[in-house]
Amino acid sequence: TRQKAKIRLGLSAVAGGGKTYSAILIAKGLCGDLSKVAIIDTENNSADLYSHLGEYNVLPLNPPYTPERYIEAIKTCESAGMEVIIIDSITHEWDGAGGCLDIVEELTKKDPKHNSYTQWRFVTPRHQAFIDTMLQSSCHIITTVRRKQDYEMTKNGDKVVVTKAGLKEITREGFEYELTVNIELDQNHNATSTKDRTGLFQDKPAFTPSEETGRIIRDWCESGVDVK
Repeated sequence: TRQKAKIRLGLSAVAGGGKTYSAILIAKGLCGDLSKVAIIDTENNSADLYSHLGEYNVLPLNPPYTPERYIEAIKTCESAGMEVIIIDSITHEWDGAGGCLDIVEELTKKDPKHNSYTQWRFVTPRHQAFIDTMLQSSCHIITTVRRKQDYEMTKNGDKVVVTKAGLKEITREGFEYELTVNIELDQNHNATSTKDRTGLFQDKPAFTPSEETGRIIRDWCESGVDVK
Protein backbone atom coordinates (compact mmCIF):
# COMPACT_ATOMS: atom_id res chain seq x y z
CA THR A 1 0.00 0.00 0.00
CA ARG A 2 1.35 3.41 -0.92
CA GLN A 3 2.04 5.69 2.03
CA LYS A 4 1.09 9.34 2.19
CA ALA A 5 3.93 11.43 0.80
CA LYS A 6 5.51 14.85 0.82
CA ILE A 7 6.25 16.15 -2.66
CA ARG A 8 9.77 16.86 -3.86
CA LEU A 9 9.11 19.11 -6.84
CA GLY A 10 11.74 20.73 -9.06
CA LEU A 11 11.13 23.72 -11.33
CA SER A 12 13.83 24.69 -13.83
CA ALA A 13 13.98 27.50 -16.39
CA VAL A 14 16.21 30.14 -17.90
CA ALA A 15 16.02 33.65 -16.43
CA GLY A 16 12.51 35.04 -16.80
CA GLY A 17 10.88 31.63 -17.12
CA GLY A 18 8.65 32.18 -14.08
CA LYS A 19 10.23 29.79 -11.58
CA THR A 20 9.51 31.80 -8.42
CA TYR A 21 6.00 32.87 -9.38
CA SER A 22 5.05 29.34 -10.39
CA ALA A 23 6.50 27.91 -7.18
CA ILE A 24 4.42 30.26 -5.02
CA LEU A 25 1.20 29.43 -6.87
CA ILE A 26 1.83 25.69 -6.59
CA ALA A 27 2.72 26.05 -2.90
CA LYS A 28 -0.55 27.87 -2.23
CA GLY A 29 -2.48 25.06 -3.90
CA LEU A 30 -0.52 22.48 -1.91
CA CYS A 31 -1.40 23.80 1.54
CA GLY A 32 -4.16 26.37 0.90
CA ASP A 33 -2.51 28.92 3.20
CA LEU A 34 0.47 31.05 2.15
CA SER A 35 1.27 31.81 5.79
CA LYS A 36 2.45 28.18 5.95
CA VAL A 37 4.82 28.71 2.99
CA ALA A 38 8.44 29.82 3.35
CA ILE A 39 10.81 30.85 0.57
CA ILE A 40 14.55 30.44 1.12
CA ASP A 41 15.54 33.31 -1.18
CA THR A 42 19.03 33.42 -2.73
CA GLU A 43 17.85 35.40 -5.77
CA ASN A 44 18.44 38.97 -4.53
CA ASN A 45 15.02 39.36 -2.89
CA SER A 46 13.14 38.27 -6.01
CA ALA A 47 10.55 36.59 -3.76
CA ASP A 48 9.39 40.04 -2.63
CA LEU A 49 8.18 40.82 -6.16
CA TYR A 50 5.11 38.63 -5.69
CA SER A 51 3.90 39.88 -2.30
CA HIS A 52 0.54 40.70 -3.92
CA LEU A 53 -0.18 36.96 -3.96
CA GLY A 54 -0.46 36.86 -0.17
CA GLU A 55 1.52 36.83 3.07
CA TYR A 56 4.08 34.09 2.64
CA ASN A 57 7.34 33.99 4.60
CA VAL A 58 10.78 34.82 3.20
CA LEU A 59 14.14 33.75 4.61
CA PRO A 60 16.85 35.68 2.73
CA LEU A 61 20.05 33.69 2.23
CA ASN A 62 23.22 35.55 1.33
CA PRO A 63 26.76 34.31 0.56
CA PRO A 64 28.49 32.10 1.39
CA TYR A 65 26.08 29.56 -0.11
CA THR A 66 27.54 26.53 1.65
CA PRO A 67 25.52 23.30 1.91
CA GLU A 68 25.47 23.77 5.68
CA ARG A 69 23.77 27.18 5.44
CA TYR A 70 21.09 25.71 3.18
CA ILE A 71 20.58 22.89 5.70
CA GLU A 72 20.26 25.41 8.53
CA ALA A 73 17.71 27.42 6.52
CA ILE A 74 15.58 24.32 5.84
CA LYS A 75 15.61 23.33 9.51
CA THR A 76 14.68 26.89 10.51
CA CYS A 77 11.61 26.74 8.25
CA GLU A 78 10.65 23.34 9.67
CA SER A 79 10.96 24.63 13.24
CA ALA A 80 8.72 27.59 12.36
CA GLY A 81 5.91 25.18 11.45
CA MET A 82 5.98 25.64 7.69
CA GLU A 83 4.14 23.15 5.47
CA VAL A 84 5.84 24.05 2.18
CA ILE A 85 9.45 25.18 1.72
CA ILE A 86 10.49 26.76 -1.58
CA ILE A 87 14.26 26.79 -2.12
CA ASP A 88 14.80 29.57 -4.66
CA SER A 89 17.26 28.55 -5.89
CA ILE A 90 19.49 25.51 -5.36
CA THR A 91 21.86 26.74 -8.09
CA HIS A 92 23.85 28.82 -5.61
CA GLU A 93 24.60 25.81 -3.39
CA TRP A 94 26.45 24.36 -6.37
CA ASP A 95 27.71 27.29 -8.45
CA GLY A 96 27.37 30.36 -6.21
CA ALA A 97 29.79 32.25 -3.98
CA GLY A 98 30.86 29.77 -1.33
CA GLY A 99 29.00 26.93 -3.04
CA CYS A 100 30.42 23.47 -3.76
CA LEU A 101 32.47 24.47 -6.81
CA ASP A 102 33.95 27.39 -4.87
CA ILE A 103 34.78 25.16 -1.90
CA VAL A 104 36.67 22.71 -4.13
CA GLU A 105 38.61 25.55 -5.73
CA GLU A 106 39.59 26.98 -2.34
CA LEU A 107 40.66 23.59 -1.01
CA THR A 108 42.81 23.05 -4.10
CA LYS A 109 44.51 26.41 -3.63
CA LYS A 110 45.32 25.62 0.00
CA ASP A 111 46.56 22.12 -0.80
CA PRO A 112 48.22 22.18 -4.25
CA LYS A 113 49.54 18.64 -3.69
CA HIS A 114 46.02 17.41 -4.41
CA ASN A 115 44.08 18.34 -7.54
CA SER A 116 40.44 19.41 -7.61
CA TYR A 117 39.30 15.86 -8.39
CA THR A 118 40.64 14.48 -5.13
CA GLN A 119 39.19 17.39 -3.14
CA TRP A 120 35.68 16.20 -3.99
CA ARG A 121 36.06 13.49 -1.36
CA PHE A 122 35.57 16.28 1.20
CA VAL A 123 32.85 18.23 -0.62
CA THR A 124 30.60 15.46 -1.97
CA PRO A 125 29.48 14.36 1.54
CA ARG A 126 28.58 17.98 2.35
CA HIS A 127 26.50 18.28 -0.81
CA GLN A 128 24.84 14.93 -0.12
CA ALA A 129 23.92 16.07 3.40
CA PHE A 130 22.04 18.98 1.79
CA ILE A 131 20.21 16.58 -0.56
CA ASP A 132 19.38 14.25 2.34
CA THR A 133 17.98 17.14 4.40
CA MET A 134 15.57 17.96 1.57
CA LEU A 135 14.55 14.34 1.04
CA GLN A 136 13.99 13.70 4.74
CA SER A 137 12.14 16.94 5.46
CA SER A 138 8.70 16.79 7.07
CA CYS A 139 7.59 19.56 4.68
CA HIS A 140 6.71 19.65 1.00
CA ILE A 141 9.82 20.88 -0.84
CA ILE A 142 9.83 22.88 -4.07
CA THR A 143 13.22 23.69 -5.58
CA THR A 144 14.00 26.07 -8.40
CA VAL A 145 17.13 25.85 -10.50
CA ARG A 146 18.54 27.97 -13.30
CA ARG A 147 19.14 26.59 -16.77
CA LYS A 148 21.83 27.74 -19.20
CA GLN A 149 22.82 26.93 -22.75
CA ASP A 150 25.09 23.91 -22.87
CA TYR A 151 27.69 23.31 -25.58
CA GLU A 152 29.50 20.31 -27.00
CA MET A 153 32.93 20.26 -28.63
CA THR A 154 33.48 17.80 -31.46
CA LYS A 155 36.51 17.25 -33.67
CA ASN A 156 36.08 17.65 -37.41
CA GLY A 157 39.41 16.79 -38.96
CA ASP A 158 41.92 19.24 -37.53
CA LYS A 159 39.21 21.64 -36.35
CA VAL A 160 37.27 21.68 -33.09
CA VAL A 161 33.61 22.52 -33.68
CA VAL A 162 31.44 23.93 -30.88
CA THR A 163 27.73 23.17 -31.15
CA LYS A 164 24.72 23.93 -28.95
CA ALA A 165 23.54 20.96 -26.90
CA GLY A 166 20.30 22.22 -25.34
CA LEU A 167 19.71 23.70 -21.90
CA LYS A 168 21.40 22.31 -18.80
CA GLU A 169 20.42 22.69 -15.15
CA ILE A 170 23.03 24.55 -13.08
CA THR A 171 23.42 22.07 -10.26
CA ARG A 172 25.15 18.74 -9.80
CA GLU A 173 24.33 16.33 -12.61
CA GLY A 174 21.66 13.82 -11.62
CA PHE A 175 19.82 16.06 -9.16
CA GLU A 176 16.46 15.50 -10.87
CA TYR A 177 16.65 11.79 -10.03
CA GLU A 178 16.20 12.71 -6.36
CA LEU A 179 12.86 14.42 -7.08
CA THR A 180 9.32 13.11 -7.29
CA VAL A 181 8.52 15.48 -10.16
CA ASN A 182 10.80 17.68 -12.25
CA ILE A 183 9.19 20.36 -14.43
CA GLU A 184 10.85 22.53 -17.07
CA LEU A 185 9.44 25.97 -17.92
CA ASP A 186 10.05 27.77 -21.21
CA GLN A 187 10.17 31.54 -21.74
CA ASN A 188 6.38 31.62 -22.17
CA HIS A 189 5.89 29.84 -18.82
CA ASN A 190 4.74 26.63 -20.49
CA ALA A 191 5.56 23.65 -18.28
CA THR A 192 6.45 20.08 -19.25
CA SER A 193 7.66 17.28 -17.00
CA THR A 194 11.08 15.75 -17.57
CA LYS A 195 10.65 13.25 -14.72
CA ASP A 196 7.41 12.24 -13.00
CA ARG A 197 6.87 9.50 -10.44
CA THR A 198 3.27 10.56 -9.82
CA GLY A 199 2.01 9.99 -13.36
CA LEU A 200 0.14 13.31 -13.15
CA PHE A 201 2.13 15.17 -15.80
CA GLN A 202 4.10 12.59 -17.78
CA ASP A 203 3.27 12.56 -21.51
CA LYS A 204 0.65 15.28 -20.98
CA PRO A 205 0.37 18.54 -22.99
CA ALA A 206 2.30 21.58 -21.78
CA PHE A 207 0.48 23.58 -19.09
CA THR A 208 0.82 26.80 -17.12
CA PRO A 209 1.51 26.14 -13.40
CA SER A 210 -1.23 27.41 -11.10
CA GLU A 211 -2.83 26.85 -7.71
CA GLU A 212 -4.76 24.01 -9.32
CA THR A 213 -1.43 22.31 -10.08
CA GLY A 214 -0.69 22.39 -6.35
CA ARG A 215 -4.11 21.00 -5.47
CA ILE A 216 -3.67 18.13 -7.92
CA ILE A 217 -0.30 17.29 -6.34
CA ARG A 218 -1.77 17.57 -2.83
CA ASP A 219 -4.52 15.09 -3.69
CA TRP A 220 -1.89 12.66 -4.97
CA CYS A 221 0.20 13.07 -1.81
CA GLU A 222 -2.81 12.45 0.44
CA SER A 223 -4.15 9.47 -1.52
CA GLY A 224 -1.84 7.13 0.39
CA VAL A 225 -2.35 5.78 3.91
CA ASP A 226 -0.94 6.96 7.23
CA VAL A 227 1.77 4.71 8.64
CA LYS A 228 1.77 4.44 12.41
